[in-house]
Amino acid sequence: MENEIRNKAGQRRALLFGGSGQIGEPLLAQLLAAGWEVTAVSRQARSDTPGVRWVQADLYGFWSDGQAFDAVLSCGPLDNFARWYAGSNVRSPRVVAFSSTSAEVKQDSAEPAERDVARRLQEAEQLLFMTASERGVAATVLRPTLIYGAARDKTLTSIARIALRTRVLVLPTCAKGLRQPVHVEDLAKAVLQVLPAASSHAQAYALGGGEVLPYNLMVRRVLATLRPRPLLLRVPTPLFLWALRKAHGKGRLLGMNEAVLERMRDPLAFDITPARRDFGYAPRAFAVRSDMFLGARDDNGGGLAES
Repeated sequence: MENEIRNKAGQRRALLFGGSGQIGEPLLAQLLAAGWEVTAVSRQARSDTPGVRWVQADLYGFWSDGQAFDAVLSCGPLDNFARWYAGSNVRSPRVVAFSSTSAEVKQDSAEPAERDVARRLQEAEQLLFMTASERGVAATVLRPTLIYGAARDKTLTSIARIALRTRVLVLPTCAKGLRQPVHVEDLAKAVLQVLPAASSHAQAYALGGGEVLPYNLMVRRVLATLRPRPLLLRVPTPLFLWALRKAHGKGRLLGMNEAVLERMRDPLAFDITPARRDFGYAPRAFAVRSDMFLGARDDNGGGLAES
């Protein structure tokens, strides 16, 4: 297949899903910088740029133009991608797809919707690996922890926007669970690192950041980047829970449920040693700037949610 894949200039070719997303945008830039030619799929029409051919499509149809690629990369919803891949006739020796540590974190959640998220992610990973194995394709799944850096995440960006709007952010005293936030550019870099790594075939990796810190300290660092700097107010957990229920009764903070509150106290740090060992993963520490959290639309309606 190798001779089929390369274009006339001998460039490596990638098929990219989610190229306009918070991970996909830096990945697209890094692929181009590394000399790849990219076919990027988007639900909306986009103009081609040097090295990038945009195709208007979605993950509910098949790939049928007969092209072959050095790699198929997915930065979007894994369940949709796994179903698409199982039904497609795309030709490529390599597949790398993003999942989420929510596959583990939310499987025992008190919220049925969150348990469903974990189940769908686990089933999608299994389907992807099974399909790839049947086709003799090397597949790798990457599971990010709490993502930040593009001002498009649903956790830290939402926290920053709420804090700027209200000038104060209230946290329960239980919010001490360990976190390992990971920057989008480190995730994009991980894709290029994992592509040539034979040891990563048929493997799933947790991808956390280079620093583990308590939830409250993570939030404090985010607030320290904002001007004017919001006040961080910590209140007893029962009082916070009472206020949260009152807010829900008024249709506010619906993105923050009691399962999210419970996770604030849980240690959600993951072992990234396998990724370091197998493909040289080396994420940065949590050194943040305001532009990493500002300028994006608040996608979860003003609530707080963890990915």
